[in-house]
Amino acid sequence: MNRTLPHQKKSFLSKGSLKNSLIILSIFLVISRLVSKPTPSPSTVSNIKNLNRILVKKNHRLPVIAVIGENQYTELTDFVIPYAILKRSNVAKVFALAPVTGEMKLFPTLSIGIQTSLTDFDLLHPEGSDIVIVPALHHSENKTIIQWIQNQSQKGATIVGICDGVWTLGYAGLLKDQRATGHWYSLDGLQKNFPTTIWQKNKRYVQNQNTITTTGVTASIPISIALVETLAGRKKANEVAIEIGISDWGAHHQTDVFGFDWKHYLVAAKNMSFVWNHETAGINLYEGIDEISLALVADSFSRTFKSRAKTIGNNKVRSKAGIIFHPEIEDPKQVNFEFEIPSHKKPVSIFLNSLFEMETRYGRDTFEFVTNQLEFPIQTFCQENECAK
Repeated sequence: MNRTLPHQKKSFLSKGSLKNSLIILSIFLVISRLVSKPTPSPSTVSNIKNLNRILVKKNHRLPVIAVIGENQYTELTDFVIPYAILKRSNVAKVFALAPVTGEMKLFPTLSIGIQTSLTDFDLLHPEGSDIVIVPALHHSENKTIIQWIQNQSQKGATIVGICDGVWTLGYAGLLKDQRATGHWYSLDGLQKNFPTTIWQKNKRYVQNQNTITTTGVTASIPISIALVETLAGRKKANEVAIEIGISDWGAHHQTDVFGFDWKHYLVAAKNMSFVWNHETAGINLYEGIDEISLALVADSFSRTFKSRAKTIGNNKVRSKAGIIFHPEIEDPKQVNFEFEIPSHKKPVSIFLNSLFEMETRYGRDTFEFVTNQLEFPIQTFCQENECAK
């Protein structure tokens, strides 16, 4: 089944065949959304409980959480951020899984090492996990992963679809007659493919009895903190939120703020076609690097169609949460500019700095093109938090 999705390898909005993308973009300039959507008034912060209780197996001293991806292409922030937040919170046993051990290629950039396979996990926990987190996968109909999450669901796990991970939950049959959400760009396609699901806008995440789904990319942050809250309480969640650099992780959202108009398609086509101006953003790897900051910065700079982030180093390194990152470039001279990930700054602050740097280098239209892909409500966020440039 062919479709154009915000993160998938074949999509013009993600890692894919650049040879065909300019043609696709030209078509979109004619037939797609040519009129900007009005910006609604800012949402108000909700004080209601963010998630209902999630059942944990009686024989688990700590909740067991599996973050699963495919070895070929798994979305960077969808995978790394939930793993890192939950692992660093120390409220659960968290596993990074793939069908086989070894390299996991991430899109739109980077790669990591996976040390636990699905078979390994099943031997360790034949009773199953309590929570399974499913990021966007290039092959959303991956039979191995679908069968595995179906088995985990049957064993009582809550299955969480991050962004376009919702497609995999849909193909697994877990969303029939359920409420769900997804990336704003995918909602029409999701409705057509899964008509029995009740697709909801204006909620960052939607919970059913045994499934949770989220909106796009950056929703991985609030849902991860909401999971910490439901597992360990509000105080612990607030501590984690402060460490990351946000003040609110509620489900309130404004879907209709996001959309592409003619200027976004035009800047994408321009950025892609001017290949002689393409840049490599280098990020130096070091032991204990904050993987949340790394993921947000690398993902953002790799969505401009004008730049791609690559890691610089001579050896693999282990991040703050224990993820093994592979270096992509040894010689710093091979990059056009470097973006540092300082250990003393909060991830969201570093993320905002990268967006403002992007705006300075590539212009406002590219900045908006990227924040729309990330489904990051920067206007609302900066009204509620300090966003000094």
